Amino acid sequence: MELVKDLLGGVFKFLEDIFKGLQNLLSPPQAYSWQTLIYLSIFSWLMSFFARGFVTSIITFMGWLFLIAGTAWYTTDKPVMIPGTSMPVGSLITGALVSILAFGNENNPITAASFVLWPTISALITAIPEFFQGTGTNVKSQIPKLETRQKIIVLLASSILVSCWLNLLLVTDNWIKSYPSLLADDFNRQALVFRLEKPKTRIPRNGIVILQKLETRVEEEIRNRPWSEVEQWLIDPNLKTRLDQLAREVIDENLSQFKEKTLWRVEPRITNINNQKDEYRLDILSIWLGPSSNPQGYYLKKSCEIKPIAKNKVNLAKIECERVSDFIDGSPLPQY
Repeated sequence: MELVKDLLGGVFKFLEDIFKGLQNLLSPPQAYSWQTLIYLSIFSWLMSFFARGFVTSIITFMGWLFLIAGTAWYTTDKPVMIPGTSMPVGSLITGALVSILAFGNENNPITAASFVLWPTISALITAIPEFFQGTGTNVKSQIPKLETRQKIIVLLASSILVSCWLNLLLVTDNWIKSYPSLLADDFNRQALVFRLEKPKTRIPRNGIVILQKLETRVEEEIRNRPWSEVEQWLIDPNLKTRLDQLAREVIDENLSQFKEKTLWRVEPRITNINNQKDEYRLDILSIWLGPSSNPQGYYLKKSCEIKPIAKNKVNLAKIECERVSDFIDGSPLPQY
């Protein structure tokens, strides 16, 4: 029985200590304290739910200011430094709140600008107190000592560099989403871009899609048509124009969500097989016009064999296409 009593007493003592700690943390020791500012921010946000029109924005803005001021005050009372730097962890928290307030919006509080400028704003928040001395309402401006100024310059320069890297990260991510065929390129000679894993293939997916969809369109154009008509179609001087039109339709339908759709060009190549009049090879080239590590770019190729077959005493056209070729560096040779 005594053991149970001691055990319960220890539990109650533990809970009492936690309650007292929270009470000391949340109870303002005086009217001018960080707790008061936090409570004012909560009160402002609660009141904003009952306000209407522009008053809502004003009250919400004041709530953000109270939250930022209270957070900055609390985190600078006993600052915890980021290892290896002169920046307090509290500055990162305050900087994040300032970034969200300055560059966020209701639909997306964490925008690209707020994310990129967060380290720089945090560094500025860390540096500002060094230009003032005193506490409370008795504050005077001062010029930091030489050693402190050096630390401020290093901190600001490092934070701006981090912001630049974050911006590069976002820009690169946006490029990859808009121009996914860039991933097919070779980055071995690039100092700023590297792959975490080696890609299984260098064939760009969009280039494959263009050729596969265009193959279907070409098959619809000539399959089971009389050979005489197909042969005239193959030697028609306007064949390139016709295929360009089909390719543009394919690209608009399948690559509409990518900005790179304007960076693909399709060219046909018509040749006789073994100089036989009734057998032709149609090579469809999907040429990349965008940026590439190779100044001459690259292209993909799909080869189709077109020949007549006898069916019901009538020669009809038959087409058989190979799979898309591997990644071919350089520009295709001109057709003469």
